[in-house]
Amino acid sequence: GADQEHSEGIGRANRPTMAPAVVAAPSGLVAMSGGEDPSPEQAAEEAGGAAEGRGKRLGLFRRRQRKAEDGEKGEEEEKKGRRGRRGGKKTTVCHTPEWHRLAKHVKHIQRLHLRELLNDPRRCAALTVEADGIVLDYSRQQVTLGTMRLLLDLAERQELEAKMKRMQKGEKINLTERRSVLHTATRAAKDESIIVDGEDVVKLVYEQQDRIRRFTEAVRNGELRGHTGRRIRNIVSVGIGGSYLGPCFISEVLATEKEGIYTSQGFTLRFLSNVDPVDVERSVLGLDAEETLVVIVSKTFTTAETMLNARTMRQWLWDCMSQGKPSPEVTAKHMVACASNSAEEKVLEFGVQKSQFFQFWDWVGGRYSACSSAGLVPLALKYGFPLMEQVLAGARSMDRHFFAAPLHRNLPVIMGLLGIWNLSFLGYKARTMLPYSEALCKFPAHVQQVDMESNGKRVTMDGELLECTVGEIDFGESGTNSQHSFFQLLHMGQPVPCDFIGFIESQNNLVHTVGEDMSSHDELMANFFAQPDALALGRTAEELREMEPDTPEDILPHRDFPGNRPSTSLLFPQLSAFSAGQMLALYEHRTAVQGFIWDINSFDQWGVEYGKTLAKDIRSKMKASRKQCIPVSGLNPSTTRLLNRYLMGEGGYEQAWKEAPEALAHRKKDRSDDNFPDPARKKRGWRLGRNN
Repeated sequence: GADQEHSEGIGRANRPTMAPAVVAAPSGLVAMSGGEDPSPEQAAEEAGGAAEGRGKRLGLFRRRQRKAEDGEKGEEEEKKGRRGRRGGKKTTVCHTPEWHRLAKHVKHIQRLHLRELLNDPRRCAALTVEADGIVLDYSRQQVTLGTMRLLLDLAERQELEAKMKRMQKGEKINLTERRSVLHTATRAAKDESIIVDGEDVVKLVYEQQDRIRRFTEAVRNGELRGHTGRRIRNIVSVGIGGSYLGPCFISEVLATEKEGIYTSQGFTLRFLSNVDPVDVERSVLGLDAEETLVVIVSKTFTTAETMLNARTMRQWLWDCMSQGKPSPEVTAKHMVACASNSAEEKVLEFGVQKSQFFQFWDWVGGRYSACSSAGLVPLALKYGFPLMEQVLAGARSMDRHFFAAPLHRNLPVIMGLLGIWNLSFLGYKARTMLPYSEALCKFPAHVQQVDMESNGKRVTMDGELLECTVGEIDFGESGTNSQHSFFQLLHMGQPVPCDFIGFIESQNNLVHTVGEDMSSHDELMANFFAQPDALALGRTAEELREMEPDTPEDILPHRDFPGNRPSTSLLFPQLSAFSAGQMLALYEHRTAVQGFIWDINSFDQWGVEYGKTLAKDIRSKMKASRKQCIPVSGLNPSTTRLLNRYLMGEGGYEQAWKEAPEALAHRKKDRSDDNFPDPARKKRGWRLGRNN
């Protein structure tokens, strides 16, 4: 019923429709059959009640009349779409007729409250979609069917489907880096074919997957062992950003997944991402180097933080197995690399064997690389390759849905359109993700990078400055922990659109505690269902008086909840390897949809690159200062002062510059003062910097 309502309602944006009949409604509202809403022109003419005006406002939903309005701006501009000329410049999305209609429509939506909207059963049914086993309920968003049709018109104007097809086929849509965007190829079916630069990339993917399968199985069954002949039991994955966040999210899911619990027994996987030496110590705490395999994940094999950590881990292995002396044999047995095919020379120079170099490609962005060797190698080492195939299958299933489903029933498209509506039109600059499963504790951080690094842009694909707001601030936390962290702000502070993610079945079905009449999972899900309603409906002072008549009048304002706070609910059957893959792809595609419609490049990250460039300059000045025992100069006064204060005393100890030379001198520490323990005194379970 919901799908039919959705298809018959919102789907009509893609074909001519009959004008909806106006029916009776509460004062101040004009209701339409099927949950439709009046256009801004309708709302304006409601007061006048002119019959002629009513015909005009209903006609706004007819494509022919909209095209007639567009024709006034010039036939040539209509043909060119976004590339039409306006005032000598290329037309950006915020200057299109479809954008202007949505901007006018905001005034109508602002007069509505979710209390009224949620009382319409036909609207609620129409704004619920079930696809790929996932239920998406967006009836608590500040939208009507009319809103969604206007958003779909915008998607059509921005040629969303054509852009999706170009990405799917491997066209070089990442214009600034002259690259294809084919993370979907890393989980494509084996019988698919995608040709890029004359080469079938799906064939390349499966060649690497076959190598990864053979290698990880050989390590897990003991065929491949460490330098001293002992079995590998520990994996440390060294990487940052997309090389860490996606694989870490999946690892957290699989750690409590019913199959992952058993396949991971006897193996430890840790992620070393931060260049902070504390993170190094935490990563190796309690590990035996002779049983540890280090996986270096860096697309270019030049990322400063990752490569310093990689050299640190290599030194740790040498200290434990070759008395601190460089040992190609130790490196070859205990280090693996996952990098772009263009980084092969650097990988081999580092000392990694070619047989233990697993490629991914320039057409796979770092933040989209979880299904490539960047994620498969460390995860398959701990959980086994068959479980990773389930993750790939889930992502593939969502990819197929994304590329094949009509826009009005397409989960990533709907979520992307709602993101544009909430940010660019309603002005909500942040959004939060609230997964009601502790196993998804790392998922918000992954989505944060995928979305903010992708869509944190200021110019269009053509280099024109954007005149509208793009790129939300994403954050999140697992429920119910989030409820006791920042829900006070969500309920009574500034509105923040929310994504609630829940599961029909728990990963771990605990038996009922004696004396309890409700399971832990039901308790968790009770909150999942209650919080969206609390945010949407709110609670008035009058309602509180009825519930608690003795409440003092001066307290009432402090307990008044305005409501009308938008949210989306996603309900999955169960959190598994398959559904983890679905979620991974779902949010990747949501990000792409928003970028396609805003007409920005969601697949480069020049802001990150610029920060790295500045860090190189400061790094060179710090080295020179420590070596020559002189203050830093040549930077702005603020940075110069702060950096010199840092260099004056390691650890922040105050020193005068005249006493600083010995503190600034770069000197080799004594062995006993080093951060690494003496291998001769090594015990299993030793800690970095501490000899047990």
